[in-house]
Amino acid sequence: MHFQLTEEQLMIQKAARDFAQTECLPGVIERDELQKFPKEQISKLADLGFMGMMVKPEYGGSGMDTVSYVLAMEEISKIDASVSVVMSVNNSLVCYGLQEYGSEEQKQKYLTPLAQGKKDGELYIGAFLLSEPEAGSDATSQRTTAEDKGDHYLINGIKNWITNGNSASVYLVIAQTDAAKGSKGINAFIVEKNWPGVSVGAKENKLGIRGSDTHSISFQDVKVPKENRIGEDGFGFKFAMKTLAGGRIGIASQALGIASGAYELALAYSKQRKAFGKEIMHHQAIQFKLADMATKIEASRLLCLKAAYEKDQHIDYTLSSSMAKVFASETAMWTATEAVQIHGGYGFVKEYHVERLMRDAKITQIYEGTSEVQRIVISRSILK
Repeated sequence: MHFQLTEEQLMIQKAARDFAQTECLPGVIERDELQKFPKEQISKLADLGFMGMMVKPEYGGSGMDTVSYVLAMEEISKIDASVSVVMSVNNSLVCYGLQEYGSEEQKQKYLTPLAQGKKDGELYIGAFLLSEPEAGSDATSQRTTAEDKGDHYLINGIKNWITNGNSASVYLVIAQTDAAKGSKGINAFIVEKNWPGVSVGAKENKLGIRGSDTHSISFQDVKVPKENRIGEDGFGFKFAMKTLAGGRIGIASQALGIASGAYELALAYSKQRKAFGKEIMHHQAIQFKLADMATKIEASRLLCLKAAYEKDQHIDYTLSSSMAKVFASETAMWTATEAVQIHGGYGFVKEYHVERLMRDAKITQIYEGTSEVQRIVISRSILK
């Protein structure tokens, strides 16, 4: 068992840390308040090769391992989870799904520019469309339909809570083709945002990750060529579940970063703030909070790295990714809340950053599989 990172992994970690400090930290509070999409930051991430980190170089990617991806996600999430979730969706869901299950034609046409994050000099990213008004945790209850018309499909329906909803150029859409077949009647499609019949709803006014753009997407008689279906007929549900398993590593890493960022701020503040004649770090009540933070974060980090390692070694990582996500997300929520408590009244104001991290932490317990769903996945695995 080797716990030492390689020289390349350490370089990627440092590059991500430097990027977060120099590019993400300036203006992070303003972007949060104004719900401003971090287009400039995402564009620079694309230039660094961080929008297609695990994609093979022949498809425009950086060819890095999943461990490096976890390290980069943690560092960026410490500062701005709105930036990291855009990066996560493009890497873990969109690029991964296309690289693993897309046809060669689909990879050449869509994966290459998505991995580069740009096309013709303009930002080019993707979104993953699974959730619906009545299909969140129960992903089999798809109301969006894809009617087989011979040489094309006709898609109708609405998707909810879509990260990158307005800024994406390409959507991976999960839709029901044959309801009688249940989950085996579901397909996955590549849909371009500018096609006739595709419309983007109003931006959601969210509690956290307010810089990322979350929208509902509507489809009205959208004509999708047969060659834009991913995999065989009926593969859509399996595609979604397999892709989400990898996505959970990204969100677990985001949660880890939020927790780490909150802890680092709380630790620094405890060395500066005085109460009852001494810095609050000398009070046992604060020491124990910091000790529990550090321990839970380290455990979260090891779970994330184990899941990433298993993915890189082509070992079934379904269980480990669910464990990493549920533990890291709950660690993020707890740590951020305690960081606010350590800051006292200052923790309640935006200037000190921890209140934003607390708001951002909550979504990690919900999206890409709630904590309850993760426990279902874990229990099924251990009870086999």
